[in-house]
This record gives sequence, C-alpha cells and structure tokens, in this order.
Amino acid sequence: MIRCIIIEDQPPAQRILQKYIREFGTLELCGTFSDAIQGLEFLKTQSVDLIFLDIHLPKISGIDFLKAIQNPPAVILTTAFSEYAIESYEFDVVDYLLKPFSFQRFVKAISKIKPIELSGQQESPQNAKMGNEIFVKSGYEHIKIQISDIQYIRSDTDYTELMTGQKKYLSNESLKHWLRSIDHFVQVHKSYVLNPSYIEKVAGNQIHLKNETIIPLGRAYKEAFVSQFLN
Repeated sequence: MIRCIIIEDQPPAQRILQKYIREFGTLELCGTFSDAIQGLEFLKTQSVDLIFLDIHLPKISGIDFLKAIQNPPAVILTTAFSEYAIESYEFDVVDYLLKPFSFQRFVKAISKIKPIELSGQQESPQNAKMGNEIFVKSGYEHIKIQISDIQYIRSDTDYTELMTGQKKYLSNESLKHWLRSIDHFVQVHKSYVLNPSYIEKVAGNQIHLKNETIIPLGRAYKEAFVSQFLN
C-alpha cells in the first residue's frame, strides 16, 4: 500500500480526497490535517510515501511547508489557484491538481509517482504473469491476483477496473492490454471484458453473471459471442 496523508483546511476538499483515496484501492490514508503544522508534527514520528498538500493553508502555506520539510516524500499539490504552478514545480512535486478535479485526473496524478519516490517499495516486472496468477500494476504497487477470481474488467477512460468477488482493483492499463494478457477472457462490449466462467445466462443484449451483475452485450461483439458460446 502507498501510505499517504492529506493536508487541507477545507472539509469538502478533505472529503473528496478521502473518497478518491478509498476508491483507488492501493492508497492507505494515515491522517488528515487542517494545517501544515499538524502535518509537520505527524511527520516527526511517522513516515509516509505521499502527501496531498493544499497551498492556501492557515498558519503557514503549503509552499512554506515544502521549504521547511527535509527529505519530503512524493507531494501532489491541490489548490484552486493556478498562479502557483510554476513556483511549486521548483520543489519537484509530482503533480498539481487544480480544484475541482475529477477522479480520472486524480488517478493520472498518482500514476506519475516514480517508484524511487515510494519508501521501501521496489519496482516489479510490469503486470507479469505467473501461471494462474497475474501481478496487476495499480499506481506503483503490483498486486497478485488469481485470474480465476476476476469476474470482469471494465474500462473507464484513463484506467480499468478489475472486479473480483471481494474487491475492485484499479489499473492504468487499457482493456486491450488485458485481452492480450489473459487468454480465455472475451470482449463483449467496447467497455467490458469478462471471464466466461461467471456467465449465468444471456437475455437479449444483456449478460447476467452469477453474482447478479448485468453486463451489456454490444452489437459489434454479439455475433462473435453468440457463435463462440451459444451455438
């Protein structure tokens, strides 16, 4: 997991970041602080891999915080003001998120973190396959998943979601990548690839899985799907 903290004085912005961190899956939120002094005190005794840092803060600004901290972890700045972008990059920040930002933009920022910036983490072969298991690159972690546990994979613009019965995993890889990587999965829609083992029934243009999930069957893929599985 990538250990992170939030330094942000606005509760709505705190809640958005907390929500995105939960949805990303491989981020572990270790604390949320309303000013930079609280963040500095926390970092005296705890180590993290990533800081989400607002620029406009009470007591001392985010820029002053960056000047004060020694050997900082990766930093992603969050602010409603674009005029600080050039100055912030003097501190080698990972990215500059201009509020309000989408989850897709959040994921893109995380993907910019270099492995060397993550404490105690080493880069592994990208999405390497191991027999019936696969290592999924999510952010800069590589998570081992049993291929048989993956029910379907959904594309959402800048990332894909790998759905198992227990958890959702986000990956920066494309749907085409997963089709190349997992032999027996089948594409049934421009946004969906699924594991045929989980199909319960097909009704019209809908595929019903055993967990009651309904996947759309796209017109461009229907003929090949019917030929392979229903004839």
